[in-house]
Amino acid sequence: MRLLRPTLCALGILAACQTPPPPKPISLDDYSAELAPGEPGLSRVSLTETPDFSAGWFQRDRLQESIRESLSYLASPSSKKFFPFGPVSHPKMVASLERFSELLESSESSEEFGKSVSDEFEVWMARGRKNSGEVLFTGYCRPILKGARQPDSRFRFPLYRLPEDLVKGKDGSIQGRRTAGGKVVPYYSRSELNKGSHLKGLEFVWLDDAYDAYIAHVQGSALIQLPDGEFIEAGYAGKNGHEYQSVGQALIAEGSLKKSQLSLSGLRKYFRDNPAEVDRALSINPSYVFFQPSEGGPFGCLGRKVTPMRSLATDKDVFPRASLVFCEVRLPDFDSKGELIQRPQRFFALDQDRGGAIRSAGRCDVFMGTGPEALKRSGHTMAVGRMYYLFLRS
Repeated sequence: MRLLRPTLCALGILAACQTPPPPKPISLDDYSAELAPGEPGLSRVSLTETPDFSAGWFQRDRLQESIRESLSYLASPSSKKFFPFGPVSHPKMVASLERFSELLESSESSEEFGKSVSDEFEVWMARGRKNSGEVLFTGYCRPILKGARQPDSRFRFPLYRLPEDLVKGKDGSIQGRRTAGGKVVPYYSRSELNKGSHLKGLEFVWLDDAYDAYIAHVQGSALIQLPDGEFIEAGYAGKNGHEYQSVGQALIAEGSLKKSQLSLSGLRKYFRDNPAEVDRALSINPSYVFFQPSEGGPFGCLGRKVTPMRSLATDKDVFPRASLVFCEVRLPDFDSKGELIQRPQRFFALDQDRGGAIRSAGRCDVFMGTGPEALKRSGHTMAVGRMYYLFLRS
């Protein structure tokens, strides 16, 4: 039948041989279902189902950087409280990363490397959407934005520091705010914070565009270029505890935006064409991020620097932090003409960050880097792939 299809197409006999229908749009909801309490996010992969790891031998320098950051985190005593986690203990995690790093250096070819990894490591697959192994990959980055230390007629949109009345639990989770009577209630939403004066005096830096400020919130950090050319880092400090809601998806649902416009650049154009919509639309997302001065970043939730294309953000209640992960997915990349295209990619990365909008075994955010190209790539990343966690065999 494989040979019959083009023959029938040439004769015009089968209408089905014409241009295939477009792929079914990806729904975030399909990949965002939370696991039941205690339900594992990983399932063991047999030797016959183990992927070919040889492609992960290339671009070793960045991968080694990311491994060193994970090992630095695991060297801190506080990291031990998160282990054992599923199939891996703290000593086993350390040994896994150290041995993998050795194989990266000692292997003389990608084939030798791939075989050694398959022989020495056990493989666990992220269960993904409905236990199918399918994981939705999105991207994030550190954008470079225009800002100033003081407001003026141009710079009118502040990023705020963490408020003192924000109450956190022992595990760092946001509990809400404490009232004058001592009661803890949900913290103010984005709409309430934008309309009120709750954050007055906590301005960290002022930006020249409301949507740029929102991008900083979504990405979790930003590099701010001041009028004199100096750069300052706005690092993640916390959030108000409200669940993230996609502004783009909401605008599509109400008919204001087309699915083809669902990207950071598409949203920017929409808001430029409809400036009166900015405040209303951005308030659809009640989640609000607070910032702090930072140096040497950007940093993930482990308190260690994240590496472009070698650091992942996942749900840390589902997957073990600092882990080695092998990814198979199509991601955007620039071709020789500077055009953005989708390429199949197979690479190793480290699980070093927490996705603010990720609460499932079916989601993963890839850190794309800093600057406009990284922002463009992250804004066009939405593809289904697979994730494999590797731990040294006992």
